[in-house]
Amino acid sequence: MTLNSYSPVLNWLRWPAGWQIAEVTAVATDSQDRVFVFGRGNHPVTIFDRDGTFLSSWGEGEFVRPHGITIGPDDSVYCVDDLDHTVRKYTPDGRLLMKLGTSGKPSDTGATSIDYRTIKHAGPPFYFPTNLALAANGDLYIADGYGNARIHHFSPTGELIRSWGEPGTGPGQFHVPHGIAIDQHGIVFVADRENSRLQRFSPEGAFLSEWTDIARPCQVAIDAAGQVYVAELGYRAGMWPGTVAPHPDATGGRVSIFDASGKLLLRWGGGLNPCEPGDFFAPHDIRLDSRGDIYLSEVVYSAGGNRGLVASDCHTLQKFARCA
Repeated sequence: MTLNSYSPVLNWLRWPAGWQIAEVTAVATDSQDRVFVFGRGNHPVTIFDRDGTFLSSWGEGEFVRPHGITIGPDDSVYCVDDLDHTVRKYTPDGRLLMKLGTSGKPSDTGATSIDYRTIKHAGPPFYFPTNLALAANGDLYIADGYGNARIHHFSPTGELIRSWGEPGTGPGQFHVPHGIAIDQHGIVFVADRENSRLQRFSPEGAFLSEWTDIARPCQVAIDAAGQVYVAELGYRAGMWPGTVAPHPDATGGRVSIFDASGKLLLRWGGGLNPCEPGDFFAPHDIRLDSRGDIYLSEVVYSAGGNRGLVASDCHTLQKFARCA
């Protein structure tokens, strides 16, 4: 893999005229390479073909704050609503199939806000959950996220099997378990964002290893060859009050690709020109389609655009075509 393996696709997405799109928090692709965009605006779930042509939308009025989206092998759509403390499963056209959690009722972790530093202890599902991954057998693994410090493992029908994790910096501990993915061997990768690492676990939650050449990872995706794609928020956006970057030249948002052993293969971005194509301000989600093209969403508004750190028209969703 070379530095020219991916190229930004300019102006590929065509929103319907007059739509208000605050920011795209998450993106996923289905078996037809349709692109499902989960955003904070008037139309939460918007569907496009791979060339960016609008197809349909649904979910209007259903979500408090969209956060994560995952599509299963059967094209079921799983949506994580962090401020509602719920995870929902839908058909591709938006019919609700299952709901986990109770709307508006967080679990008891002692947290007093979305600031993870207020968590006193780990708790049951959910307190500001963030993302979901599916195992090969259909089991659900949910990162629970801002107001908790746990991974919850559910059966395909929604029965809680186990939970693991607690606040902290040691193995199996988390400071914002934000993203999650499962490889072809069943290994669970957790983007432990505020600890700037990926942690790897067995399907039963046993700690295996950590990768630390990472800057505040928000989400992780894994392809069929076992390569690991990481959306890194970096240290120039979304910093918690009172926190600082580890050094003055600390990276901004970027994408990193690793092989299955954790060797860095490719990295780009860094946030020096965050609104230019191919650079980033606030990477939040990353997904692949069947051709290996990459889709990356950014929480531009809530991570600093609302304070004027970047222009209001800075990109919130980019596509990168894999070069032949």
